[in-house]
Amino acid sequence: MSVFLDACRVRPTAYTPIWIMRQAGRYLPEYRKLRAQVDFVKLTRTPELAAEATLQPLRRYELDAGILFSDIMTPLQGMGIELEFEPGPIVRDPIRTDEQIDALPPLVPERDVPFVLEAVRLVRANAPRMTPLIGFAGAPFTLFCYLVCGRPSKEFAAARAFLYSHPASAVRLLTHLADAMAAYLRAQAHSGAQALMLFESWGGLLALKEYRRFALPAVQRTVAALRDLEVPIIYYANQGSALMQAVAELDVDVVGVDWRTSLAANRQILGASKAIQGNLDPAALFASPAELRVQADAVLADAGRAPGHIFNLGHGIWPDTDPDAVARLIDHVHERTARD
Repeated sequence: MSVFLDACRVRPTAYTPIWIMRQAGRYLPEYRKLRAQVDFVKLTRTPELAAEATLQPLRRYELDAGILFSDIMTPLQGMGIELEFEPGPIVRDPIRTDEQIDALPPLVPERDVPFVLEAVRLVRANAPRMTPLIGFAGAPFTLFCYLVCGRPSKEFAAARAFLYSHPASAVRLLTHLADAMAAYLRAQAHSGAQALMLFESWGGLLALKEYRRFALPAVQRTVAALRDLEVPIIYYANQGSALMQAVAELDVDVVGVDWRTSLAANRQILGASKAIQGNLDPAALFASPAELRVQADAVLADAGRAPGHIFNLGHGIWPDTDPDAVARLIDHVHERTARD
């Protein structure tokens, strides 16, 4: 068992494990070289290339987990959604009617996204140090936002308005997405992913009441369909501090926390049975080496000494981050927590 998987299960570990959201990507020179050769869509849909992007940070750093290089919109493309990346996802025909919802087919991962499953297998076969692999999907409400709005937005006004104007239709679409993501994550686990993560990028747009009514039941449906698998499940809701009382009700193993809120306070809400992940501000990687250590130590102190903390950023790493700062962070977290 790895320190990462042990921490997911709230077991004691020799040191605090660390991985970084978006660790495979634009801040790495080797990724930029790869990306210069192919467009983003080809990169995500070619197993050998997606596996290479996943493995790059694992070769460079002593990370305790890898996360599959892909995109949360990939399974929607497998369901027939036509979209382009400019650079964010643009859905050609936003979903606004029951007829469009009913026309969405179920996702059959082996048929619709076989390249993702092959990438998982390739990473597992080639991961240095037998580093565990995290498979992932977008949470239903986050995918709902893109499908209804059709493009990225700060407020996703059309999607949130749809919740109020067509609540029954919204629930139908969220339920459909919940089942699709359960199938997608299950297939990743069967292909070799050793943990599964749901990214709720836009859940923080909702008030607690609306989150409980719409987003939470969809996540619960996805998680319930996966609980027979012997893999930890991680849930991360960006800007979700106001939602933690509801998130605590999810039958997940790990909850990710962004940098805007206290790990200690959230551990009190979530309870001792759930591990917690986070939550260094991505901007802290631009600090001096001494200040970065101070900031990392503050996160470790906030997490406390109880088992079940996975060090991470509070959101994805920024593209212009110095790779050497990442190395300093990883080494410090390992050395400091092993010493403690």
